[in-house]
Amino acid sequence: MDMPIAALVRACLSQRCPSCEKGALFDGLLKIRPVCSECGFELAKSDTGDGPAVFLIFIIGFLFLPIVIYVEFHADRPGWLSLLIWGPPIVGLAIILLRPVKALSVALAFHTRRNP
Repeated sequence: MDMPIAALVRACLSQRCPSCEKGALFDGLLKIRPVCSECGFELAKSDTGDGPAVFLIFIIGFLFLPIVIYVEFHADRPGWLSLLIWGPPIVGLAIILLRPVKALSVALAFHTRRNP
């Protein structure tokens, strides 16, 4: 099946319903709306669970782990200070990226017809 890349990118960035691209996808920070207010598409069937979070854990870990290991072996500081230095950027990046990645996974589920 030919996947419309432009539609996936639009859904990821706009965080709108993948069916009509008008209705809001989220109800709150990360909760997906049960039904699109514009077209009536059942968004609850497209909820991807923990998939986006696991995907982000792997990507953020891949990006930060080599840097953290290098710095920790070459810097002489206590462990609590390392947590204060590395914790906020890692958690902040995860929070910032979780909504777009979740929107992308819902759009992928819609465009691959995984929905019943």
